[in-house]
Amino acid sequence: MQTSFSVQTRGAGLYEITRDVTRWVHGCGRDIGLLTLFVKHTSASLVIQENADPEVRTDLAAFFHRLVPPSDHPAMSYLTHTYEGPDDMPAHIKAALLPVSLSIPVTDGQLALGTWQGIYLFEHRAAPHRRQIVAHLGG
Repeated sequence: MQTSFSVQTRGAGLYEITRDVTRWVHGCGRDIGLLTLFVKHTSASLVIQENADPEVRTDLAAFFHRLVPPSDHPAMSYLTHTYEGPDDMPAHIKAALLPVSLSIPVTDGQLALGTWQGIYLFEHRAAPHRRQIVAHLGG
C-alpha cells in the first residue's frame, strides 16, 4: 500500500506527522509490516524524536541552526550556492546530515514506536513550504 502526505510548514522547525501516519497505517488493515517514509525534497528531513516536551524540538532546531548557520554568516563564506537565499545551502547541508527516509515496523496493526517517540518533518528553510512525504507499507 502506498500514499503521500502533504505537510504545510510555516518555516524552519519540526512538524509532527505521527497522527496522520498512524491513522493511515491503521486504515490499511495490516497486522504486521514495514512502513517506509520518504520526503521528496532536498532541503527537509524526516526524524523520529521525543514528542512529550516541545523544548526538545526547539533545542534541536537551535542546535542545527548553530551547527550550520545561514550562508551570510562569516563562518559560511566558503559556500558558492548562495543565489537562492542565505538559508538554502545550509538547508541542503542539514538534509545531507539527517535522514530523508525512515523505516518503522508495524506490529499488531500499530507503529512500533516507543512511548515518547513521534515522527517529524524537519523543515530547514525559513519560508513556508508544502512538503510531500511518500509512505509505503509492505509486508
